[in-house]
Amino acid sequence: MSPQQKNFLTLPDTARSSWSAEGSALVAETLRASGCSRLRVHGESMLPALWPGDVVEIASCSPEDVRPGEIVLALRDGRLFLHRFLAPCKPSGFLLRGDSMPGPDPQFPPGAMLGRFVRRIGEKRSLAAVTQRRWFAVECSRALGMLLCHCGVARRLALKLHSRRTASARAWRFPEAATDTSSRDLSLSELGNL
Repeated sequence: MSPQQKNFLTLPDTARSSWSAEGSALVAETLRASGCSRLRVHGESMLPALWPGDVVEIASCSPEDVRPGEIVLALRDGRLFLHRFLAPCKPSGFLLRGDSMPGPDPQFPPGAMLGRFVRRIGEKRSLAAVTQRRWFAVECSRALGMLLCHCGVARRLALKLHSRRTASARAWRFPEAATDTSSRDLSLSELGNL
């Protein structure tokens, strides 16, 4: 899968064709109606700011309220994009770019913007306060994202370390779920009670 195909908030390729347009439209309508929505990230285009599996909160906003460097949610061709806002809104549209993408996305029309990233669910500190408003943090995330974009080994290593970190954190929070009963030897009496 090329980096251009790794977008957020879509299902894996096997289910994308049947879900994407209808699901994206439903997410857009829900966000417009309620003003806030939570979504799970399914892609690698915003590494290291956002990771696959992260649950994020999005708040609706107008394009005029967004500043360069903020992470926004946009809809185009039935697909949702959660990328960093590059250029101010103009009558012809706006530009977005994933932190670990080689180039900007094709231009979005002005009405494509649905909302801005507020925070990652489960974090005490808002990522928005750290990586969206401070120039240095945005540039560091972008620089590390470029490394992950152009170096497949670094990307695989980062994803492997992240998956181990989240698995160990999950096991620490829910120790009963970490117990593996599938490899346990069952006696004949236990099998008879099943």
